[in-house]
Amino acid sequence: MEISLPLDQIQSSYRFACSLVNPSLLKQKLPISEVFSLSKKRCRSPFSRFRCSLLDQGLKPRPMPKPLREPEKNFKKDSRLEETRLDNPNSRSGICGQIEKLVVCKRYNEALELFEILECESDLELDINIDTYDALVSACIGLRSIRGVKRVVGHMHDSGVDLDVYMMNRVLLMHVKCGMMIDARRLFEEMPERNLISWNTIIGGLVDSGDYVDAFRLFLMMWEDTSDIGSRTFATMIRASAGLELISPGQQLHSCALKMGLSDDVFVSCTMIDMYSKCGNIDDARCVFDMMREKTTVGWNSIIAGYALHGYSEEALSMYHEMQDSGAKMDHFTYSIIVRVCTRLASLEHAKQAHAGLVRNGFGSDTVANTALIDFYSKWGRIEDARNVFDRMPHKNVVSWNALISGYGNHGRGAEAVELFERMVREGMVPNHITFLAVLSSCCYSGLSDYGWGIFQSMSRDYKVKPRAMHYTCMVELLGREGLLDEAFALVRDAPFKPTVNMWAALLTACRVHKNFVLGKHAAEKLYGMGPEKLSNYIVLLNIYNSAGKLEEAAEVLRTLRRKGLRMVPACTWIDIKKQQFVFFTGDKSHPETKNIYDNLDDIMAKISKRGYVAQGGNLLPDVDEREESMTLHHSEKLAVSFGLISTPDSTPLQLVQSHRICNDCHGAIKLISMVYGKEIVVRDASRFHRFKDGSCSCGDYW
Repeated sequence: MEISLPLDQIQSSYRFACSLVNPSLLKQKLPISEVFSLSKKRCRSPFSRFRCSLLDQGLKPRPMPKPLREPEKNFKKDSRLEETRLDNPNSRSGICGQIEKLVVCKRYNEALELFEILECESDLELDINIDTYDALVSACIGLRSIRGVKRVVGHMHDSGVDLDVYMMNRVLLMHVKCGMMIDARRLFEEMPERNLISWNTIIGGLVDSGDYVDAFRLFLMMWEDTSDIGSRTFATMIRASAGLELISPGQQLHSCALKMGLSDDVFVSCTMIDMYSKCGNIDDARCVFDMMREKTTVGWNSIIAGYALHGYSEEALSMYHEMQDSGAKMDHFTYSIIVRVCTRLASLEHAKQAHAGLVRNGFGSDTVANTALIDFYSKWGRIEDARNVFDRMPHKNVVSWNALISGYGNHGRGAEAVELFERMVREGMVPNHITFLAVLSSCCYSGLSDYGWGIFQSMSRDYKVKPRAMHYTCMVELLGREGLLDEAFALVRDAPFKPTVNMWAALLTACRVHKNFVLGKHAAEKLYGMGPEKLSNYIVLLNIYNSAGKLEEAAEVLRTLRRKGLRMVPACTWIDIKKQQFVFFTGDKSHPETKNIYDNLDDIMAKISKRGYVAQGGNLLPDVDEREESMTLHHSEKLAVSFGLISTPDSTPLQLVQSHRICNDCHGAIKLISMVYGKEIVVRDASRFHRFKDGSCSCGDYW
């Protein structure tokens, strides 16, 4: 289907809307299923028996706003009054009135229970008015009760009640909110009269359920049917463009909104920011944000999330500071985004400030924000802080459990991860595929082979979760750690689906660690023709050839890299010191304190040499060039660590981010540095998180 044509050309552009070429056909109210050419058998809707009472009088229905009822302060009177109400079921103070008041008090379950009296007492000729049905609709929406919807609709059908446009829209909304989109579309199709609310309700439901293409089809019909299209409709359709990740229809909607004077609407602007961000055009998103006259919290959140989505973490943090300076109110979503940005940047101070702001502004119990904090603390060496946040959460979801299980795995504490997984199951939480990925990775990092295999086999047997490629990758790595390369290869070969890039890459890594030249070459050859070209896989193969003395084969790998246009870019390392990011390259001398950094590094190397450090060469691991290989002592990781040691107190951990996979030499050096200086050092590289403490690493020297 083509949805990228200008909206003013839709009459000649959309085959499915051929009836729109002749505007007179619009008055025929063709069923949606016929216009859409749906390949579904038409079913007779029970709503076809409803009739619009206003149409019978020759009047055009127009929904009027419903007067709000004041909730009564003293809901429970004395028993005499209660008996009077039940003795007079036909009066407004009888059962119907009780139902309406229960709904006003948001006691939806009790309202539906009382409605059961009306369903069961068929001998009572009760005249249920529209207000009672309206209240029952609100109860079903509040409970998201499909059974309640069927009961209310069935009673309407049996009583033959006349529904005006307002009530038909309410019933339509009830179906949409309860996820009954098939019935909702059938009801919309049978409506004798539709207004703007009808269109917005069904289109919004389609967008919320992910049926973006059908939402566009209905929107184009609406465009021909009525000129009264407001900001809500445009905001909904812009969300549909974002869902499709197609920028062209979003740009056309933006243009129409400008022409119709809706571009200043806050909701339209915020959805446009979100749409441009999700479609990859962050510059246009920023342009829309800058043009907003009133920058709301949602607007700030949208642009910050847009920058974070595309990896512009520094820009996202800068916008967060601007938001603070502007005096805009921050909500739990703001803090959640910033904590995730801090996770990427290894910015402990900013994350702690966000945590404080979260508590200070009354969002301390928010599940999403607390889960983001658990993820941050567990990844950057603060697993006890992560556990404290987790234990204080009043409500935990499966994502919260997954974050902490994964955190224990990153710290090499696989036994505690397994224990937490078992506690999760005991407390009635249902694990999902991410849960199993976290616990299997934890077993892998800690070498818990028996536990890992037991959990892997229980996935489909006990939890009805079918293992995916990611789970098989964990098991390949688990076997690789044990040196069982033949078994790992058999698992890849006999998988119930085509082996993925990550599965072969895990096998290739195992071959590199255990120096299996033959199998490593086979895994590398399998990787060559799969998916996007990944430089690190070529480098691992290059290291295997170099280690085996296969110089000609190593040269051929280099020629292949040049032919494919892949080059070995310089590695760099970031370190966060007092809320400021510093970046180092191999042999970097651009820092103002270069002399102190290099002098301190010489002192460091002298100290760890006494503990057995010997510089390791011969490996370009991962993707560094020969110049960097010859400057092993001045790798970017070592320079960043040296700067961190002279810039922080002894008790302050160091957080580093490496653009590539950390090399063997730096990995061994940092292990000894953590022991000699008693310093905890956390490094996130292209492979995983490494937590160095007391001379050991959480990865178990396998990465």
